[in-house]
Parts: sequence; C-alpha cells; structure tokens
Amino acid sequence: MTNFMNQDEMHALVDQLQPEAQQQALEALALKDPQAAETLASWLKQRAGLRELHRNVLDEPVPASLLQAAGRVSALQQDLNKGWRQAGIAAGVILAFGVGWTSHGQLVANQAPSAILAQGVAQHEFVRQAGFAYAVYMPEKRHPVEVTAAEQDHLVQWLSKRLGRPLKVPNLSAQGYELVGGRLLPGEMGARAQFMFQNTEGQRVTLYLGAVDQKTNKVNQDEMGFRYESDGSVSSFYWFDQGFGCALSGQINREKLIALATLVYQQL
Repeated sequence: MTNFMNQDEMHALVDQLQPEAQQQALEALALKDPQAAETLASWLKQRAGLRELHRNVLDEPVPASLLQAAGRVSALQQDLNKGWRQAGIAAGVILAFGVGWTSHGQLVANQAPSAILAQGVAQHEFVRQAGFAYAVYMPEKRHPVEVTAAEQDHLVQWLSKRLGRPLKVPNLSAQGYELVGGRLLPGEMGARAQFMFQNTEGQRVTLYLGAVDQKTNKVNQDEMGFRYESDGSVSSFYWFDQGFGCALSGQINREKLIALATLVYQQL
C-alpha cells in the first residue's frame, strides 16, 4: 500500500491500541512515508469527526434497559445450556429403557424420544428469544422499530421476503392496540420478524415470528394450541404451526394477553 507501512500497521496507529513503544515505532515509520502520512491524517480526521458527531452518546452512561437486557442474555444462555444438558440426560434414560412418552402417554408416530426432547428445548428457546427481543426494544423511545407503521406495506413486504413466507399484520384495535412498526431480527433457523403494538396508555406488546426446526417440531393438533410462559415481568403466549412459530409477549396480565393472542391467531 505504501513504501514503508502496510494497512494493518496504519489501522493500529489510528486505533492507538498498541503498547507505547510499538506506537512510537509506528509513528516514526509513518514520518518516513509521505503517502502513509497523508492517508493517516485523513483517517484521523474522519475518526475525530465521527467521535464528535456522537459525542453525546459516548458520554452517556449505559442505559438501564441495555444492562437489564445483558443480564437477560446471560440468564437465557444459562437456561438453554441447562435445558440441553437435561434433555441429553433424559434422552439417555429413555433410550436405555425403551420408554416413549407424550402428553397422553404414547410416543408420537415416527418421532424418537430424543427428537421429542429436542422439540421441547427448541420451543422453549424460541419463546425465550421472543421475550428477550421484547425486553430489548420495548423501552426504546426513539428507535423502538426499524420501519414505522406509516410504511406498513413496505414493512410487510420486506419482512415477508426475508422470512420466505407471506406475513400479515394483525389488527388489534379492538383491544386498544395500534401498530408502532416492526423490525428484522436474527434467529436459529434464519430471519425472524418482530411487530410492535402500543395502546393509549403506552403499554406495548410484540409479535415475534419465525421458522423453527421442522424436523424437531412436527406438532400434532393438541400441540398447536396456545402455550403460556412467564419470565419475570415478561409473559408470552406462543404456538407453532407447520414449522413456523408465533409468540406474543408483553407486561400485561394473562387474561389480556390471551385476548390479544386470540385475535392474532384468528387473523394469521
């Protein structure tokens, strides 16, 4: 790139992450290379401009909502690790004694016990991710969504394309909730979507949608019904249908949440 300095050395000099002796050596090397010196001056100017542009953010303390979200990530990982360990132990016991089980005491056709256990862990992970996504974005004032309700057609088209299936935004106005907007999120089986709704009191709920492992989520008709899970102050109603999961999460009581979930289920 230059007569004396390569790009990695120039980045190291700009970032100022090297020990003092090495930093001084790089500065001396830059003085011998006019082309490098010119490039470095431009990079340093850009760096200073970016830092000044976001100066108010750099000086702000870490928001409490992000600290809480970080704690939830740690708890989620611990729970998932525990779940996989328990699933592995239980699968070993079941395979050893040749015992199958379902809610009715019979093994689902064509599903090994280990697949049923993996299904339970995958479903638990899905709803926990839905609750975590709610906890991260619900408190946001300026950027709760990527695309607002004013661009609903674009939002639905975009998320449908990314998730690989046509999506609909349910109308929850009968329960007093209006669409705020939505965003794209990552998931185990690819892209996930989150739609956010809010009522006149400022209460928010989110609808979390995405594919789940069809090999381990071949649910029967009973398993397609609503399921409820509460993690601290966040509660979720969720269900799965043909390899696709839906979870409605919020900080409202069970009765109100199931009323909203019923509307969502009927419209989707």
